[in-house]
Amino acid sequence: MLEVRNIHKSFADREVLKGVDLRVNKGDVVTILGRSGSGKTTFLRCINFLENADQGTMTLDQETFELAHVSCQDKIRIRRKTAFVFQNYNLFRNKTALENVTEGLIIARKMPKDQAVETAFQALEKVGLRDRAEAYPHQLSGGQQQRIGIARAIATQPELILFDEPTSALDPELIGEVLQVMKQLAQEGMTMLIVTHEMNFARQVSSQVLFMDEGVIVEQNPPDLFFDAPQQVQTQQFLKTLREH
Repeated sequence: MLEVRNIHKSFADREVLKGVDLRVNKGDVVTILGRSGSGKTTFLRCINFLENADQGTMTLDQETFELAHVSCQDKIRIRRKTAFVFQNYNLFRNKTALENVTEGLIIARKMPKDQAVETAFQALEKVGLRDRAEAYPHQLSGGQQQRIGIARAIATQPELILFDEPTSALDPELIGEVLQVMKQLAQEGMTMLIVTHEMNFARQVSSQVLFMDEGVIVEQNPPDLFFDAPQQVQTQQFLKTLREH
């Protein structure tokens, strides 16, 4: 469904991605682990054109794009097949939960308002927040705000959802409610690419787990093999450090 090859990205004189390759099949849940600064978030952002890669190709639904030369029209088409869930929710503070979900449907997708509202209610139902549709972000917990962010993503009926550390801004007691929604999406067959630090979650829901270090993918394996018998020294050291904490 998605294949990226040889993605490079630099900021000034710092090369953040140094030739990343990845294939994601329909229904896969791929989790990306790695230390801060390893290039995980930049990689996700390049896939959704929140950053422009300097080099590389992306094939989505059998259509291949040169990432350094993608037209604005093609970027819009690709974004309509994908959705992005941010670390810090990125909700409109002056709009209700319902309006946060309908905004993109009405403005970007030109969906009739009645249809957008119905779609939004269905998405809010799926994340367990239909009863908070009229609440503003400041009236919601961090976990609820992030679930609104997920509802906004699934309302567009994407083929692929990209999650950028969706629980990292949450208090520990709120993490579970967000992970539960993501587990449900995985069980329903949603294709997901997830940057996370939640190791138990990665083991439970992933079809593949990969470890990034210094701008490259060092190791990629099914979760049991990845966690129980890591092949590369960098992965072994990373997991050892996590267990010690």
